[in-house]
Amino acid sequence: MRRLRFTALLAMLVSAGSWATAQASATTNDVEAASISTVPARSWSVDATANELAALHHKDSYLRYRMHTVNEKGDRVRDVIESRDGTVARLILLDGKPLTEEEDNAERQRLNDMLASPAAFAKHIRNGDSERRIADRLAPLMPDAMLYSYTPGQPQTGNNNGRLEVVLDYKPNPKFVPPNTEAQALTGLEGRVWIDAQTRHIVRMEGTVSHPVNFGWGMLAHIYPGGKLTLDQTTAGGDRWIFTHFSMTMSVRALMVKTLNVHSNVETSDYQTLPGPMSYQDAIHRLLDTPLPGR
Repeated sequence: MRRLRFTALLAMLVSAGSWATAQASATTNDVEAASISTVPARSWSVDATANELAALHHKDSYLRYRMHTVNEKGDRVRDVIESRDGTVARLILLDGKPLTEEEDNAERQRLNDMLASPAAFAKHIRNGDSERRIADRLAPLMPDAMLYSYTPGQPQTGNNNGRLEVVLDYKPNPKFVPPNTEAQALTGLEGRVWIDAQTRHIVRMEGTVSHPVNFGWGMLAHIYPGGKLTLDQTTAGGDRWIFTHFSMTMSVRALMVKTLNVHSNVETSDYQTLPGPMSYQDAIHRLLDTPLPGR
């Protein structure tokens, strides 16, 4: 049940633009309002989607940052490092407080277990790989799964340090036929997306579950209308983009049995560009060697 619930929510997350980071793609330096109106709205989605796919893999780009997550499991802050083998993280704050010695020892043991056992690390990475594969399958469907239209007044500013943005409204395309069960998530979402007019990266995306979404005719999962999704992204230095905020509130019934009310809020901060790739072992050692906040 837990796995099915995760897959359903991840699919909705991907439909909201993914919460990964992206590399820049070059376009014109100056965007005129008149020229924007001549570009089909869908083309902005095509380019933004390509950037979101690049975000999933962030080739030749590695960051260290903090991730603050608040959900049904509590309030957690983690120190995150992207290694060449995959992302590793260390819990550094729990419910807004420094870890106790017992909590820190448990976290250190978890990381040391991954150092001692490549199989333990491989299990950790498999979860991320599964998410990436789902995103790889769903993201390319976005331009055709939705109908896009310009909001009044183009371009606009306000979400990205004064840079010009193209703002689109989107709604489900009634002619879209989901090619797999996961793609059903794309049939119930509508909202608005802000795209950097120069780099064509998603700056902000808002979505609402406008009507029920069923997975496996509702036998695997059912997402109720009224759910809300919000994504914000920014540059983390150079051509690297990263999400700064992702929030999700929705109700999901899993396996026709249990209804789960999901409230999740994730924020990232304190981005550091790493000079190059490092092994996951070196990344874990760096995490373990960093003093905890307040110590």
